[in-house]
Amino acid sequence: MRDAGLNEAIRAAGSVSELARQLGISQPSVSNWNRVPAERVAAVETLTGVNRMVLRPDLFGENQAAVEVDEIDAARAQEYALLSALLVRAPNAELLKKLSHLRGDASPLGVAHFALADAASRATEQKIDREFFNLFIGVGRGELMPYASYYLTGFLHERPLARLREDLNRLGIERIEGNVEPEDHAATLCEIMAGLAGGRFGHAGSDQEIFEKHMKPWMGRFFSDLENAEAANFYKPVGTIGRLLMDIETEAFALNA
Repeated sequence: MRDAGLNEAIRAAGSVSELARQLGISQPSVSNWNRVPAERVAAVETLTGVNRMVLRPDLFGENQAAVEVDEIDAARAQEYALLSALLVRAPNAELLKKLSHLRGDASPLGVAHFALADAASRATEQKIDREFFNLFIGVGRGELMPYASYYLTGFLHERPLARLREDLNRLGIERIEGNVEPEDHAATLCEIMAGLAGGRFGHAGSDQEIFEKHMKPWMGRFFSDLENAEAANFYKPVGTIGRLLMDIETEAFALNA
């Protein structure tokens, strides 16, 4: 039996199949859930607008002090979850509507949020589907290859992926059923960072390890490439947000060294 949080997420998405589509996983995978998996909370919250305290009150309820995180880490988790949701598949009309209401401030990251909101307000599902296809899928291959192995070696499924799998296995983080992409896909890495920053996976300090070893060496270049990609329109501010977040994380973790 599904719990109330999962039912609320399905209601917000419109159906089980639509929630699965937005998450980029198979419908049977979602149908088999009896609650939203901890590692999916940030993405479901971003996609549906249902608060994490509703989705998983056992993890994020008022009495769960052990998993509370400070405001900075919560904000980091939200940024990573946003990037993950936009990199795993093209946003649908409902997500575009939510993105069009994004707010920012005078900081570079805040300005990038305003730019994404503006792009979302002018976009259509059909145009973004085509843009996503041209950027990341293509006929043969897309303009960009959002994988650590490719950026670091020029090939897929190489040693960077093997090293990442070793570290994830040590942390007890497993690939979710229905996710066909290798773990070194940019969307998956952002989802992992959202879980670590948000305290859902435990392992205090492991977010810095994952970032330093598996994101810092290449993901800033990937987001810069996305920002400047020929096929990018809606995804230009997504690239800007990602590039700025990588810079912020690099500087912040350097202070902890």
